This record gives sequence, C-alpha cells and structure tokens, in this order.
Amino acid sequence: MTKQAKWYMLTLVGKDRPGIVAHVTAALYEAGANLGETAMMRLGGNFTIMMMVQFPGSRRELEQAIATETDSLDLTVHIDPIEAHLHAHHEPDVRITVYGADRAGIVARVTGVLAEAGLDILDLESDVAGTAEAPIYVMQIEGRAREGIPALASALEIVRAEGVDAHLEPVETLVG
Repeated sequence: MTKQAKWYMLTLVGKDRPGIVAHVTAALYEAGANLGETAMMRLGGNFTIMMMVQFPGSRRELEQAIATETDSLDLTVHIDPIEAHLHAHHEPDVRITVYGADRAGIVARVTGVLAEAGLDILDLESDVAGTAEAPIYVMQIEGRAREGIPALASALEIVRAEGVDAHLEPVETLVG
C-alpha cells in the first residue's frame, strides 16, 4: 500500500547566493516531492523561499531529505503541515500604491484602515527607497475590495491626511 502524500509549507531563509533554488528543488525532486505554488524573492541581501510541497513522508523526513543542501547553503528551515487548496485562487480587483516617509507603524496603519474598509490583501510587496537620510517606504498592495472600491478610497483619505501618498486603481481581470 502506498503512503498518502501530505502537503507542507516549506519556508527557507538565508543569505542570497546563486544556486539556492536549483539545489533545493533538485533535492526535493530526488526525494519524491512535488511542488505546488511557490514564492521566492530577494529581500535586502537575503533570499527567502516559500513552497507548497507534496511529500509522502513526515515533516522530519522532508527536513532530512533537504538537509544536505540547506546545511551547505546555511538556510534556516521551517516546515508546517498545510491543506493545499490548489486552484482556489482569488483574483484582485484593486491595486494600491503607497509612498510615505519611512517610519515605524506605516504598514500597520495603512493595512489597518484598509482592512477596516473591507480589503482582503492577496499580495503585498514593500521596499525602502530614497536615501539613508530621507528614506521613503513604498508598498504595492493587490487585493479584493469586499465592501467596494469607494470604501477603500475613503479609508485612504485617513492616511493621506497623515502625510502618506496613496493611489488606488481598479484591476480589470480577463478570465477565459
């Protein structure tokens, strides 16, 4: 009888260097794992990977299957059992771009007023631009406006009054 494969969220973090994706995914393939959705990106001088991994063994066996690669690349490993829900995607209907002086709490403030106005965040990317003396925080947010776009536009007036530049635009998604 064949073991039922389980789904795991595999998160890896380490110093950015060439070959991380190639080495880790080769080890997963050789161990009999299957990949679902993934997100991989460079943040500062670090590289982070989040992968949905289908694997017939335990969490510990999955960690052991990639240990040679993750140890040699000095990657921090975190593994959680998950329900995959593949093909259950939500399409964004709004995109919000935010610029503001980099200060503590800007992400919490902006996302807080948007959440109260019914935004379901599907993707958020941020960066620090400007200079070390005058840093600017930049966020790109995509989501679903559950209470409608006018509610989000009103919420953004709150953060604009606090000196944050925020732009909202509808996203038209063609399906078919």
